[in-house]
Amino acid sequence: MVSVMGSTLGTLFRITTWGESHGRGIGVVVDGCPSQIQLDINAIQNELDRRRPGQNRLTTPRDEADRVEILSGVEADITTGTPISMVVWNEDARSKSYENMRDVYRPSHADYTYDAKYGIRSWQGGGRSSARETVARVAAGAIAKQILHTCCNVECVAYVSQVHNIIANIDPSTVTTETVDASMVRCPDPSTSDAMIARIDAARTDGDSVGGVINLVVRNVPAGWGEPVFDKLKADLAKAMMSLPATMGVQFGSGFDGILMTGSEHNDSFYHDGQRIRTHTNNSGGMQGGISNGEDILVRVAFKPTATVRKEQQTVDKHGNQTTLAARGRHDPCVLPRAVPIVEAMAALVLVDHWLRHRARSISS
Repeated sequence: MVSVMGSTLGTLFRITTWGESHGRGIGVVVDGCPSQIQLDINAIQNELDRRRPGQNRLTTPRDEADRVEILSGVEADITTGTPISMVVWNEDARSKSYENMRDVYRPSHADYTYDAKYGIRSWQGGGRSSARETVARVAAGAIAKQILHTCCNVECVAYVSQVHNIIANIDPSTVTTETVDASMVRCPDPSTSDAMIARIDAARTDGDSVGGVINLVVRNVPAGWGEPVFDKLKADLAKAMMSLPATMGVQFGSGFDGILMTGSEHNDSFYHDGQRIRTHTNNSGGMQGGISNGEDILVRVAFKPTATVRKEQQTVDKHGNQTTLAARGRHDPCVLPRAVPIVEAMAALVLVDHWLRHRARSISS
């Protein structure tokens, strides 16, 4: 099946997102959700609240409540097995702020590439290429997170581990959602968190932006999830993360640092703890051969600095004429704090899909 504009993700648990940054709203259709799952609607809203703009001075001041409406597929908070449709209405879009960008390509945005592909683009806020689209992913991911917790006790926790050149040294096994959300920048190390906040404040004051890294740990995934060769769990997780706006790279386990080790140093040796097979180390990041091995899944996602900055930059208009642009509008000086729940959502969507695929493959699942 070919999805129009690549707006569909998943095999058995499928989501299709729709809507533009400055359109009437953003929505998602979730197909393949098992029936008779008790949903906590407040938990879905809570995930959207973690992502929404205007939370604090580190985020865009766009004032959106991001209240979710469930239109189908749920009766009395219980899934019916039919497609679940959800919508969040846009209430504070200010398209006039983008008038000076109607015919001008913003550096490092998708303005030029969308024009090159479709011959038309939504110049008001970037349309489908805007991070506003991730509202839909978080709503769908909140359902996936609840399914994983209820059916498998699987937990996805992401946190900011680096902003620009400020790096936190955090043991992922100790991180909880509560300690992450206690920080404005969503870094669970208080001293490093303060330094990160100061760095983002400085970039915002200077009309600039900074990037960084989000770490993800997924706990309690049993061994055996994932498909061989092209549909490896690692490959699908990488695709999901790289589909997010502003992502520049993904690492698993030891990542690029693994090249500094020998094979004997990098290999995760096995042992039996009396209940199941374990590994002494986790350089593989919880997956081997693209299939989960029962250890924590460890992922790092690199995000570039926010492309929209107030500093004047060289660019061209759609006719190729040289010009300059100092962007207006409301934008995050750093996408990382709001991207934490988005990373968790994307991981949950991939994992619940692979859980269903694993169940379909094995009668012992």
